[in-house]
Amino acid sequence: MKLGIGSYTYGWGVGVAGFAPPHPLDWRTLLRRAADFGTAVVQIANNMPLHDIDLDELTDEAGRLGIALEAGTRGIGHEHLQRYARIAQRIGSPILRCVIDTPDHQPDLEEIMTILKAVLPEFERCGVTLAIENHDRFHAKTLANLMDRMRGAPIGICLDVANSLGCEEPMTYVTEVLGPYTVNLHLKEYVIKRLPSQHGFIIHGAPFGQGMCDLDWLLPKLKELAGRDFNAILEQWVPQQATVEETIALEERWAAESIAYLRSRYFTD
Repeated sequence: MKLGIGSYTYGWGVGVAGFAPPHPLDWRTLLRRAADFGTAVVQIANNMPLHDIDLDELTDEAGRLGIALEAGTRGIGHEHLQRYARIAQRIGSPILRCVIDTPDHQPDLEEIMTILKAVLPEFERCGVTLAIENHDRFHAKTLANLMDRMRGAPIGICLDVANSLGCEEPMTYVTEVLGPYTVNLHLKEYVIKRLPSQHGFIIHGAPFGQGMCDLDWLLPKLKELAGRDFNAILEQWVPQQATVEETIALEERWAAESIAYLRSRYFTD
């Protein structure tokens, strides 16, 4: 398992709706940061759309720096997924990480099945595995059912350690259910704590080693359940600060702290 960073390591720096950084982080800067960290993988997801990037320049620079690329996208439209299977193949990505839902399309399981049956032959032709991310509304058993019904096809799970908190499922449960299908891992440190009023809880990110993500349990368990090698990508939920500059500075500091911690404890090669 290799450690990497991605465009969602720096979600604020890349930019989100209603939050415009003065100098948005681009793919060149992302690759340089990976090289500076000594991380071997960069995952470029839907917040930095690959179809807007010169893929020749991207692959040339990644090759020069010795960095492997992974592709990510959002949405499962037929043409969109087929296009991204070819993009993943073009940049040498073994997987296409995919979040199913978009603001305009939240398909049910049967529609998802119909779409995937139509597009997965293109993934097989390209030698790319579609890595469906557990994301918010999708319960782990629903995704496991999808995997079982698509058995033998080039499809698996991008396991995010925190996303399923959105449907009241903790990391340990989600890992037990989805671990056997996992082909990619999103590492995300998080904290769950009571509000000062004691009326409710809040979930937010933290630098690794300062939160609740139990890697001493997770990494051996995934090795046992998955029975395959895959990469681990650092992502972050950094709380918004008073200014754009303060938010981005905190995000960059947490990324550096988390990579240093992860490399010293779990990714020592």
